Amino acid sequence: MSVIYENKNIRIETEESEIPWLKIFTRHPYKEMSEVPSEIKFEIYDLLDIIEKAMIDYYSPEKINIASFGNYLPHVHWHIMARFKEDSYFPEPMWGEKQREATLSLPSFDDFCQKLNRLINSI
Repeated sequence: MSVIYENKNIRIETEESEIPWLKIFTRHPYKEMSEVPSEIKFEIYDLLDIIEKAMIDYYSPEKINIASFGNYLPHVHWHIMARFKEDSYFPEPMWGEKQREATLSLPSFDDFCQKLNRLINSI
């Protein structure tokens, strides 16, 4: 895990995985989305939109998965994952049953994160 962006409200981290996977956390440990102040909710939704579009543009995935559970970690956070027909779990969720052994050949995740950071900081 590494932090690729943060400000006073939000932190974006990478998730170690075979697929491009980011997580958006609130800096304050709100338990439920309904507890999050409106301005931070809007910021989260804007970042979800930016990340999804950037992943689609950079990776051309089969699907983008966006999830927020927080059962193990009761702190508001969102997972954004670029999914591919050839990944080990597709069409199951990444927490589901493994479907195959996969070796994906994708563009650099580090380069993507750097480009995404520049994009977010330019807004």
